[in-house]
Amino acid sequence: MTSTFQPGRTVVRRDVHHSGQVRHVWSEHALRVLADTGGVLEAACAPGAETRWPALYAKSLAEGDRSDRGRAFDALTTGMWKQTPGRWQETELRIWKPSTAWFSVNAFYTGTGLRNWYVNFERPMLRTADGFDTFDLAVDLLVTPDLARWEWKDEDEYAHARRLGLITDADHRAVDTARAEVLAMVGERVGPFGDVTAWSTWRWDGAWPTPRLPRRTGER
Repeated sequence: MTSTFQPGRTVVRRDVHHSGQVRHVWSEHALRVLADTGGVLEAACAPGAETRWPALYAKSLAEGDRSDRGRAFDALTTGMWKQTPGRWQETELRIWKPSTAWFSVNAFYTGTGLRNWYVNFERPMLRTADGFDTFDLAVDLLVTPDLARWEWKDEDEYAHARRLGLITDADHRAVDTARAEVLAMVGERVGPFGDVTAWSTWRWDGAWPTPRLPRRTGER
């Protein structure tokens, strides 16, 4: 599936884990397309956008208990877990996802504007009829709005996922390369980081409809 998506269309970002010939859909997130060149997809959402999360991960978000996140990774290795419907909360989100990159650049916005940049390390995009598949590789990079400071996040979860075999040695090598690439982008002010003013002033248009997930059989 190589066709591009028109601005305004709803697409679904899915985290999909491959275990042998079996694909396990880990999470789903409805987004609105802002632009799509084929090489880069830009999308966004606001609070209320529909999601489906693993139940343990959703519990971790609700209760602030990080141990549930570790147990969610354990469950993923078995292929046995429950998904639960949810809603995106608190922030507006804008995503810049190059098709072949092992990361996406995310910008989070509150009522006062751009809160922070958040680089999510993940597998390259596989386009589908409804959106695209990837797989979150746990480690992230937090960057201040002015690009002056940055810090790594969730290195412990990354190490745990590696021990479980969810992140392979090939994944690890790709992430190492992507880490260097992203730090170079921040330092050289390229990609989204090359137009901080435009990204800082962007906001979700309140007239846009809330992104919703496709209904499954039996859902109302």
